[in-house]
Amino acid sequence: MAGGDRVEAAMAAHPRQRFLPRAVRRQAGYDGPLDIGHGQTNSQPRTVHAMIQLLDVHPGHRVLDVGSGSGWTTAVLAELVGPGGSVLGVERVRDLVLSGSAALAAEGMPWAGIRAATPGVLGAPDEAPFDRILVSAMARELPEELVAQLGANGILVAPVHGRMLRVARDDAAPEGRRITAHGAYRFVPLVTD
Repeated sequence: MAGGDRVEAAMAAHPRQRFLPRAVRRQAGYDGPLDIGHGQTNSQPRTVHAMIQLLDVHPGHRVLDVGSGSGWTTAVLAELVGPGGSVLGVERVRDLVLSGSAALAAEGMPWAGIRAATPGVLGAPDEAPFDRILVSAMARELPEELVAQLGANGILVAPVHGRMLRVARDDAAPEGRRITAHGAYRFVPLVTD
């Protein structure tokens, strides 16, 4: 199955409405961001698809989902890595950790989980290295703390200053990585403290 088809199938296996607050579930088919409370949003499906396709997730990968919010992207990533892989979602808003964890648990994928972000720490350096890192909040500049958590041949996808960046670790490239830009996007800000 081609990369985009795999992502579409994973998104279909874990419908967006299961991860939304009751008040906005009827809007799940809307291709735009939806409010999930606490100043956070559930990203529009087209954006989620594009980001996860850029991430190029494969079965068995270890994935970090930064800003897991509702838990939807964590579930889609878990579907892609399968039981031989693992997905760790980190989220700074306690209520979203609780609701996202509950929604994720209902999907029946014990190889994925969500935990509260450690104050002052970006990502999960204690769990690194990761094969893939997805960032679902806008950074002002490339978050080097997260790039440092990539393993060999790892890939990070993050919106940075209005552009979607894909950072691929490549020892043969200058500075050991290749960075490409993939369109303009808007996200809630990445909070690093």
